[in-house]
Amino acid sequence: MTSSAASAVRGEAMSASAIVAATATGSHVLKIEGYSRTKGLGNGKSISSSTFDVGGHRWCIKYYPDGSGSNDAAGWISFNLNLRHADATDVKASIKFSLLDEMGEPVQSYTKCSGDIYTFNTTNPGWGYDRFIEKKVLEESNYLKDDCFRVRCDVIVSKEIRTDDTIQFVTVPPSDMHQHIGHLLSFEDAEADVTFRVGKETFDAHRLVLGARSSVFMSKFFALFKEKHTSHIQIDDMEPRVFKAMLHYIYTDSVPEIHKGDTLVMARHLLVAADRYSLWRLKLICEDKLCNCISTSTVATTLALAEQHGCKGLKEACFKFLRSPGNLKTIMGSDRFQHLTSSYPSLLSELLANVAP
Repeated sequence: MTSSAASAVRGEAMSASAIVAATATGSHVLKIEGYSRTKGLGNGKSISSSTFDVGGHRWCIKYYPDGSGSNDAAGWISFNLNLRHADATDVKASIKFSLLDEMGEPVQSYTKCSGDIYTFNTTNPGWGYDRFIEKKVLEESNYLKDDCFRVRCDVIVSKEIRTDDTIQFVTVPPSDMHQHIGHLLSFEDAEADVTFRVGKETFDAHRLVLGARSSVFMSKFFALFKEKHTSHIQIDDMEPRVFKAMLHYIYTDSVPEIHKGDTLVMARHLLVAADRYSLWRLKLICEDKLCNCISTSTVATTLALAEQHGCKGLKEACFKFLRSPGNLKTIMGSDRFQHLTSSYPSLLSELLANVAP
């Protein structure tokens, strides 16, 4: 019998206590506009972001377009997180820098997080990554668009914990559950229990994961539907690449890398898939992307898509674009606009109500 069990039998009083380690978490997105004009600043020279607050401390991001000063950083882009207090005492924090794709999602292959806790003070005010991404790689990638790219810095500031006369610093790292679940897609021995046939390609998946992420899949696999006992499902009205991208989102909660010239088309197809399978966050991600791609050549198709799939925000973005007399005049004579008004007559009155002066 253990000592605690023996104490309970004898009727002795028992007590318990806990130490709770709190942290403060925040993030800052830095957009580099006019990237080509920042090159040539010189190795070791930086440009600072605006100041932001995390955990009661002021911070900024330092961007080194030609490397942070060391010979190893030449040819690379560097980023540092800097504490801005002139009289700062030791501040403990962990940091993560992520390159963002066109949809604002972190690019896993260019996400830097060592897991270390750094001490920021007047002697060492900044920590970061000297070799964040090679300049050549960025310039040839889809992440540099219109001479702009974005990075996000996530900061977790450790709170001070006192136990007797000892000071301890405890931090909780960001959740990486999506990475572990995402491995199921590429792990051959993960015992998938359903296979999808899409075009000429097949995709293995897991009913529990699909059902947990989508109410539509939950109904198909765990309610009175024919798919409940079916291990092979045929999908006829979706391209394999779209289904693959949707599966990637379901397992990782992020949109995969998409070829630069294919972004608009994929965003449209993924929005339709997200609406079909009740993946509301993915639908909003696609809406946001399409809002940034509205032009005189796309607005009619985008407005029809918004009407078909109940995208209120996307529809309003189209109306806002058409409030410009020049834009409205340009598309009114097009075949796409005529098809739009004939296919969705209710949109015409709504359009006039929103666009008319």
